[in-house]
Amino acid sequence: MNRPEIRQAEPNDVAALLGIYRQPEVYENLLQLPHPSTSYWLERITHPQPGQRHLVALAENQVVGHMGLTVNTNPRRSHVATLGLCVDPAFRQQGIGRALMQEAVWLCDNWLRVTRIELTVFADNQPAIRAYQRVGFELEGRAKDFGLRNGIYVDALFMARHKPA
Repeated sequence: MNRPEIRQAEPNDVAALLGIYRQPEVYENLLQLPHPSTSYWLERITHPQPGQRHLVALAENQVVGHMGLTVNTNPRRSHVATLGLCVDPAFRQQGIGRALMQEAVWLCDNWLRVTRIELTVFADNQPAIRAYQRVGFELEGRAKDFGLRNGIYVDALFMARHKPA
């Protein structure tokens, strides 16, 4: 597969994002609840929080991935961004997630004055952990019983990528 097109999310992407985020194999690895509403996603895309960006990846002319990148608005942590990522299960292992992460790193390193990108991932999500490590994220800590998934509390890992000096 060729490198996917990465662009800013637009209101007309909401239906495709809902199609991705409503899949059980997606939401069970995130801290979002099942059954997200159209209005929830429309609000996120059209009125992002301060410092927040939403990018989508396109393959075969359809939205197949989403990345949320939020630069911290606290002046003492304005060098830090938080990354959230999701790829449609039908398009995993095709470089979509890697392309979205590389775009986040490029934006942070070259445009946003961000030197630290943070993320949280469930400790048993080994494919995601390996993908994050391949683009330079390192393990920084573990939180026991971090989130509830399918009625069971699951540990999470804190990972970060630091801009090289």
